[in-house]
Amino acid sequence: MDFSLSPELQELQLRVRRFIAEQILPFEGDPRYGAHGPSEDLRDELVALARGAGLLTPQASPEFGGMGLSHVAKAVVLEEAGYSSLGPTALNVHAPDEGNMHLLEAVATPAQKQRWLAPMVQGRLRSCFCMTEPPPGAGSDPSMLSTTARRDGDGWVIDGIKWFITGARGAGLGIVMARMEDGSATMFLCEMDRPGIEVLRTMDAMDSCFTGGHGVVRLGGLRVSEADVLGELGQGMRYAQVRLAPARLTHCMRWLGQARRAHDEALAYARRRQAFGRPLGEHQGVGFMLADNEMDLHTARLHIWHTAWLLDRGERANFESSRAKVVCSEAEWRVVDRCVQILGGQGVTGESVVARIFADLRAFRIYDGPSEVHRHSLGRKILAGRRDASLRQG
Repeated sequence: MDFSLSPELQELQLRVRRFIAEQILPFEGDPRYGAHGPSEDLRDELVALARGAGLLTPQASPEFGGMGLSHVAKAVVLEEAGYSSLGPTALNVHAPDEGNMHLLEAVATPAQKQRWLAPMVQGRLRSCFCMTEPPPGAGSDPSMLSTTARRDGDGWVIDGIKWFITGARGAGLGIVMARMEDGSATMFLCEMDRPGIEVLRTMDAMDSCFTGGHGVVRLGGLRVSEADVLGELGQGMRYAQVRLAPARLTHCMRWLGQARRAHDEALAYARRRQAFGRPLGEHQGVGFMLADNEMDLHTARLHIWHTAWLLDRGERANFESSRAKVVCSEAEWRVVDRCVQILGGQGVTGESVVARIFADLRAFRIYDGPSEVHRHSLGRKILAGRRDASLRQG
């Protein structure tokens, strides 16, 4: 494995880094960036800047207007985008749209791609992924899916409640997972303003980086047709894995940028802040925390690049993706937690961007599967002798 960056990728990395520093960081104090994420008009303004810079939607196929980057190249670009909490929004690489675009490219029909994927790649349409449900419905265990799709004439009628639906308010497209009458699951595509689908409320959450926040969505008598089926009937659970494996990894990439930003803020503070007659960073306790940060950042980056490399080679890499999700979410969380400690009082106020990163990143240990669920899955695979793709290489 050669993780050295090509000259072209180094140049792209610097382009994104300059773009974030010069054009996106100044928006972090914008009043349109609120408790439920950036407003629609702020998102549109940020997306327009990335479009003008030629950096919009690096993960998608050029056929639909994206940059067509490899997984390794995405790892580099998404880390740089994540250096600002608004960077992923600007580059159109934020969840849930990033994962939804990947899913549509892999599964949708040509007509569905033209109707839904093309405007998403161009940054003109947002989407949401409607799977998670309140108890006793699907959460970490998707087999508990309780939303139903009942056959009615030449289509289906969907009923159920979804919650924690990121980006639901203001989204144009919903990907709805529902249980069929035979017990299997199917994904359906529908407009979010179609009769029978309603965003009841936006939930107050720790994080504030997603446009549209996290919504509670009611599906009551929602009619869908054969043309709305995503992929094949009954294959919803399989398609969920098609979406989740790379989506977990792109979460790791984006949050690595945020953790690096927090570390840079803490490092600058440790250099200038005086305590007991010398700079704060010269005290061993603080120096140790900075050293631990560097090690955790490096560990996370290696896991990301290694898994991305496997995906670029055509490996499914579900084991590695799950492992990276745990390693990166916890390593990046430790980095930001130490940064709050180094900053002291500044770290728990809005005077520093680190407090916002802290609140946003804590949720990452839960999104796309909490660490405990991944550990359970990894343990079962290890006991069953299902070795990971990296060991099969040699």
